Amino acid sequence: MNEFAIDLDHIWKKYPLQKDRPGFKEFFVNIHKSISKKKDKENRHFYGLKDLTLKIKRGECVGIIGKNGAGKSTLLSIILGTIFPSKGKVKVMDRVTPLLELGAGFHPDLTGRENVILNGILLGLTKLEVLKKIPSIIDFSGICEFIDIPVRTYSSGMYLRLAFSVAMHTDPKILIIDEVLSVGDEGFQKKSKEAIIKLIRGGITTVFVSHNLQDIEEICNRTIWLDHGKVMAEGETKVVVDKYRKETMCTG
Repeated sequence: MNEFAIDLDHIWKKYPLQKDRPGFKEFFVNIHKSISKKKDKENRHFYGLKDLTLKIKRGECVGIIGKNGAGKSTLLSIILGTIFPSKGKVKVMDRVTPLLELGAGFHPDLTGRENVILNGILLGLTKLEVLKKIPSIIDFSGICEFIDIPVRTYSSGMYLRLAFSVAMHTDPKILIIDEVLSVGDEGFQKKSKEAIIKLIRGGITTVFVSHNLQDIEEICNRTIWLDHGKVMAEGETKVVVDKYRKETMCTG
């Protein structure tokens, strides 16, 4: 068995620079420029990731930190397979469970119970497996009395708690977590954090993105600092986080 659950080799991701289409007036004012001068195509794109190599062992929990626009979301999307690199090789050995946009697959007119079944299947379980897990999913979410009414009647907190509960009961092999530890009230946040830590301590491979450096330090044994698509530091979490804090203080 391959010791690496995730193996990214020299990954580049290029995006085109999109500009708003000119209005009628701007088009005629600048038409002579567009006819007489062509822009260099290389100036019409930017790189979300630049030559990134990342190997994550099975059972390892790796934190990803960096400012907005650092390339964190691009990295997660490549691991999930929702986008593909412009260059480089991607190997993901196990099923990935994303804890990103919680409830994105929920249908507002279906009941909570019906959405649990639908979302569980979308996350890789069979219908029979979901049905067996429904009691514990409902219990964990804490919305028992509302489970058989349409989710459009839910508060945002109830909606997210149910979505989180479904994701946590799908027997994940690889967890991708992006800023979801603030779900629900303080009590549920504590509960959700403990549940994630329990999964990680049980050997689930985890990639954890967060701006909360305290959570990163508490949960991750290794951390990567990204900036404009490049790896600025990688290694023991405390060492990398300290470097990041110093840089942030100097440039903030």
